[in-house]
Amino acid sequence: MSPTNKFIKRAFDLVVSAIGLLFFGWLILICAVLARLDTGLSGFFRQTRVGKDAKFFKVYKLRSMRNIEGVTTTVSTSKDPRITKMGAFWRNSKLDELPQLINVFKGEMSFVGPRPDVPGFMDKLEGEDRVLLDIRPGITGPASIYFKDEEALLAAQEDPEKYNAEVIWPKKVELNKEYIENYSIFKDIGYIIKTVL
Repeated sequence: MSPTNKFIKRAFDLVVSAIGLLFFGWLILICAVLARLDTGLSGFFRQTRVGKDAKFFKVYKLRSMRNIEGVTTTVSTSKDPRITKMGAFWRNSKLDELPQLINVFKGEMSFVGPRPDVPGFMDKLEGEDRVLLDIRPGITGPASIYFKDEEALLAAQEDPEKYNAEVIWPKKVELNKEYIENYSIFKDIGYIIKTVL
């Protein structure tokens, strides 16, 4: 991705995230209060993710899970017992992603790009695959749209963690490399529209 494209992408992210926070900040706060009442924990969920240049940052989401002793996997499926009924609504409607407008505004994320993964995947990329670390991770993107039913797909597997590592993750890397190689701001807008619809 050229320096000019990176500048355009960041300018778009900054302006649109500022507008989004201005119009939807109230909704994020209301949902966070509801998530707090639903889970008994903070309404905002913060988790360490791998960002641009393999630097760690805290991603913001609405909390959709309660704690269950002994369940610690970071690969969640639609059958995950930690997901509350309200949390399932947040996740299905993608409202749980709204607080990531803060990450975009701060420059930790972009609207479109590879999803920010927990340590152990993105930061372990090698060779030409490390091009994924040259850009900010995104709220949505081609891989997110391709795997829009990822949690249901994982729930159908005998070993979700193995399937994620051996099938889903390599495909995501492939799709995200194609995205970077063929980047345009108009494609970004298209991905955002597809996600919203």
